Amino acid sequence: MLEHVPAWLGSALRNVRAGHAGLMIADPEIAAPDARLDLGSPAFGAGGRLPDRFTADGAGVSPPLIWDAPPAGTQMLALVVEDPDAPAPNPLIHAILWGIEPAQHSLAEGALADGDVGSAAIGRNSYLASGWLPPDPPTGHGEHDYVFQLYALGGAPNLGAHPGRGVVLDALRATPVLAVGILVGTYSRDVAPSADLAGAPVVGG
Repeated sequence: MLEHVPAWLGSALRNVRAGHAGLMIADPEIAAPDARLDLGSPAFGAGGRLPDRFTADGAGVSPPLIWDAPPAGTQMLALVVEDPDAPAPNPLIHAILWGIEPAQHSLAEGALADGDVGSAAIGRNSYLASGWLPPDPPTGHGEHDYVFQLYALGGAPNLGAHPGRGVVLDALRATPVLAVGILVGTYSRDVAPSADLAGAPVVGG
């Protein structure tokens, strides 16, 4: 959808971003644990560019993920993927997966589209659809971070079939977080500023 935003408008909004402070992991009401989960992907490295296959410019499938064993006492895992660089009031939700079994240590490519997630519940993304929202940054807006957050929880609240951002955030605030893993992938649709702004209408004053 956002690939149709004119490049001049993407550049004009380049500094308009939700901000990393709005990420769930940065919420002051979520107790930050000392323990860390080793979260990674065989498809891209930490801080690396997401292959087109996982974006709106490709097949748009969710990427594969792998992680190590959570700490003792973990009752479930929860995955949240957010884009804090979106030109919006809050980071965009690209995926929610709630209720992952502690014994599960991976997520297959495309799992968030075909529902192959065991007993876990696929949540609603920011477009109010269940499953993976492929990265789709505006052309010329610059690089976007896609922050994969995996939480090991000391409780297992039932949030229903398709929990959204608000419900998940409230649950994370109320449930002990025993460990967390973070993986950042990036994506952009950049253009040269001279070409980007040529012939663009004046925005603002």
